[in-house]
Amino acid sequence: MAQILVRDLDDAVVRKLKARARSYGRSLQSEVKAILTHAASSPVVDMETARRLSEEIRRRSKGRSRVDSAALLRQERDR
Repeated sequence: MAQILVRDLDDAVVRKLKARARSYGRSLQSEVKAILTHAASSPVVDMETARRLSEEIRRRSKGRSRVDSAALLRQERDR
């Protein structure tokens, strides 16, 4: 298996990673490994694909009525 050395990480980043690892009951190494594994396996969507998908959603929802969620929240809060 390969190894990676990351130099000059900000102390605050390391503290946050350690806290995250603790919350999952893992070591710092295990947490960083899990984060990198997830990042490497996540699909990368380029802007052209994102635009195409966005346009497809707009096309499918064309003509449908839309509800202003901010107005609904305001109504609930004003009760």
